Amino acid sequence: MAEQPTTIEHKAYARVGLLGNPSDVYYGRTISFSLGNFCATVQLQPSDDLVIKPHPKHDLVNRLQSEGYYGGVRLLMAICRVFYKHCKENQIDLHSGNFTLSYDTNIPRQALSSNFDIPDRAFRPNLVLNAEEELGIVAGLQDRVAQVYGGLVNMDFSKENMDKLGHGIYTPMDISLLPPLHLIYAENPSDSGKVHSTVRQRWLNGDKFIISSMAEVADIALEGRTAILDKDYAKLAGLMNRNFDLRRSMFGDDVIGALNIEMVEVARRVGAASKFTGSGGAVVVYCPEGPSQVKLLEDACQKAGFVIQTVQVIPPLLNEDDLKTLS
Repeated sequence: MAEQPTTIEHKAYARVGLLGNPSDVYYGRTISFSLGNFCATVQLQPSDDLVIKPHPKHDLVNRLQSEGYYGGVRLLMAICRVFYKHCKENQIDLHSGNFTLSYDTNIPRQALSSNFDIPDRAFRPNLVLNAEEELGIVAGLQDRVAQVYGGLVNMDFSKENMDKLGHGIYTPMDISLLPPLHLIYAENPSDSGKVHSTVRQRWLNGDKFIISSMAEVADIALEGRTAILDKDYAKLAGLMNRNFDLRRSMFGDDVIGALNIEMVEVARRVGAASKFTGSGGAVVVYCPEGPSQVKLLEDACQKAGFVIQTVQVIPPLLNEDDLKTLS
């Protein structure tokens, strides 16, 4: 009896840009980790016809109000097209079977590569980024690398590496080196494309302030790697704060938004270090004084109407067997 095709299901975990973001868009460096608190699930199921299913609630009800017609289906369609083009250009055979692709909250990261056996791990983030760029979304490789590799990853996106290799240098770090971290978030995060747009153009235009500030942000990740390896958490706290301050000086308060600034400030008012996890909508926090300071932070967040959670770091995803196990 012929072996029946199986359904493939994977989880794509959220990520936290601990240091260096958003310099990944600007040939910089970042240190990021996969966040187990939140994830998207994607399912690829063999079928007679090729079908991309919208989420029955998120697209039709919730996201239609807040995002118009820009739901997850366009991302799935874009990644399929980019994936097909990549396989053709690299003479990767695609079997004739079709599939039904569905998702829970966001774009898939591993399902297509598991189905068609794309071996180059370092190149997988590029495929996802290519799909987003096709839709006009301004983004960097940082998110995609974190979701492909898992764990804590030091990323070097220098122009030399990107030009020579086509991708950055990605070095896993021991997650046990991280101190206890917390996550603060609001219900309506900012849109990454909107936040990046103005600064990106200024950078392309050769704005000296933006170029030098992005270089300093990249250097923060370089210093942060040493601080983490040495468990110098006082240094780490200062770098986290400096990272956000640089971002704020580049983007400006009007772009960042009052709600996002308040999430950072609510932590700083109790003496904690804080910065965006990405482009806004959530903040990663380190409380150097321990549990008593965490309690103060919890009380401050409750008063401000923010949610606070303890960060759960996903272990590294070393190979396909690990990916399937965690899914």
